[in-house]
Amino acid sequence: MTRIVLLTSIAAPIERCFDLARSVDLHMASTNWSGERAIAGVTSGLIGAGQEVTWQGTHFGFTLTHTSRITAYERPNYFQDCMVRGRFRRCCHDHYFEARDGGTLMRDEMKFEAPLWPIGRVVEWAVLARGTCGACWSEEIVAFGRRLKETGSAMSLPELLVHGCTMERWRLWRSASRATSGDISC
Repeated sequence: MTRIVLLTSIAAPIERCFDLARSVDLHMASTNWSGERAIAGVTSGLIGAGQEVTWQGTHFGFTLTHTSRITAYERPNYFQDCMVRGRFRRCCHDHYFEARDGGTLMRDEMKFEAPLWPIGRVVEWAVLARGTCGACWSEEIVAFGRRLKETGSAMSLPELLVHGCTMERWRLWRSASRATSGDISC
């Protein structure tokens, strides 16, 4: 199983970061380069404990569908989403939030295992673990996101969170999310 850890410092309150990390709308904005969209379950607003979202997008030239469920939820410090249906053999994404120095440290830990063992293990090592990431509900492909960001076309979800949490734009995501969740506070 491959494990990827991303650390992101955000100059915003922990509650705001936690909520925006659960925003289906913000996630879709971060993956617009892949055409990824929520097609079932929670399709807009904030996803919460026990809820599912099904994503569909184009990755590596294939249209993929991936369903994840929020399997752990401790607002505002932690939530986990795990794949319940999709192409990976296993896939879980842990989101940790820690108030630090007047802001928030966000730690993402993604653990995944490619299908078709042992061929999948070779693909996992050669493609996914060497700069890309099949992150659970986000399925954000980090290498593509970085490349697109460098050309000005896209931002990864952590970068969008940094930008969105610290600018007045967070109010737009909060407003869009209020219709589907009662536990947002910014």
